Amino acid sequence: MKIVVIGATGAVGKAVVEQLGQRHEIVTVGSSSGQYQVQFEDEASVRTLFAQLGKVDAVVVTAGELHFGPLHEMTPEQFRKGLNSKLMGQVNVALLAQEYLNDGGSITLTSGIVGQQPIRFGANASTVNAALEGFVLGAAVELQRGLRINVVSPTVLTESLPVYGPFFHGFEPADGKRVALAYSRSVEGVETGKTYKVW
Repeated sequence: MKIVVIGATGAVGKAVVEQLGQRHEIVTVGSSSGQYQVQFEDEASVRTLFAQLGKVDAVVVTAGELHFGPLHEMTPEQFRKGLNSKLMGQVNVALLAQEYLNDGGSITLTSGIVGQQPIRFGANASTVNAALEGFVLGAAVELQRGLRINVVSPTVLTESLPVYGPFFHGFEPADGKRVALAYSRSVEGVETGKTYKVW
């Protein structure tokens, strides 16, 4: 299969590339690195990416920024950071990928544990992650040509503890290799509309 991984140089993305790259052709995409670049918040940028890539068998997105901070200090502009990036960036990819996926192809998005298990300073992340899971649930019943869509909801990665550990006291982390197995299941399996929890 020809698999596009958007966010390929991040902690999750690297693990996904390593896992799926054992068996498939991987096209790496990042905002400023990888074989191709995309600003997935921008619809035109996503369209350009797919026009360059042509037909593919699967699209995986492990990218997206969020705002972490106290709710009582949060501004609407800060809140929109997650909406514009992690939520709409992934939705943009999913909507536009339909045209370029081969029959039976798949889309795999990324949410996160705080969509169901909230943390302090994580209201933006909880909103975005829950919305992504809702989008996948609704989109799965309308996709045509045998296309599938799923979302992986990981806990905090062991590799990311130096950065995000202070937000996740009491949470059991998961290694990137374990998280990557859920993406393999989504891409290489048969299910659709699923949230694969790795926690």
